[in-house]
Amino acid sequence: MIDLAQRVKEIDWYHQIELPGGIVTPGVNGSAFALARLGLPASFAGKSVLDVGAWDGFYSFEAARRGAVRVLATDSFVWRGRWGQDGFLLARQAFGLEDVVEDRLIDVMDLSPEALGETFDVVLFLGVLYHLKDPLGALHRVSSVCKGLLVLETETALNLLPFPAARLWPGRELRDDNTNWWSINQTALVALLKTHGFREVRVVYRTSFVRRFGRALKARRGFWAGFRGSRIVIHARR
Repeated sequence: MIDLAQRVKEIDWYHQIELPGGIVTPGVNGSAFALARLGLPASFAGKSVLDVGAWDGFYSFEAARRGAVRVLATDSFVWRGRWGQDGFLLARQAFGLEDVVEDRLIDVMDLSPEALGETFDVVLFLGVLYHLKDPLGALHRVSSVCKGLLVLETETALNLLPFPAARLWPGRELRDDNTNWWSINQTALVALLKTHGFREVRVVYRTSFVRRFGRALKARRGFWAGFRGSRIVIHARR
């Protein structure tokens, strides 16, 4: 385990993953907290799972832990960028999941049943949509490879409006991150998912006003910078 601990230190992690031996990767994302709000089924037994934008693979490995018979982890922006795929590969090796969790370098906008050669019982589309310049096209692509449950987690805004709407962030206005592009409101997200053939669309989580306010009070970049961020989780079923 000393060797594993040393290898963990050499990687720039995003997810916090508890590896064998009690080693926890030093990611900036509180993965266990984020998992709790997703409301995932307790069991994925007998299911195939696609993890879009897998990064270090926390959710891919969680799907395997819940009994998925096959998991395909996909990424492009992260794995081809400065972060690379080292974290994912090391964690998969440490868990001994090479036969269950596969990986493929493919962009969200290239997903299709033809490109992947299959569709999946469960698709995890977590923390990706708001980073994309074409969110409608991305939802179409992701929906096309889902034959059961789609779990969508993304930024949201303008939820007090009674009609579909979205806010564009052309600079660093959202979380001081210029890779953030869109916050789409709940009404629009639900409507878009229904147009893609999902019959049951249910919101299982949305950041509360109290949490946003409390977070904004402690934000280092100012109150409004901290208050703007708001997340939503939606389960859509065929």
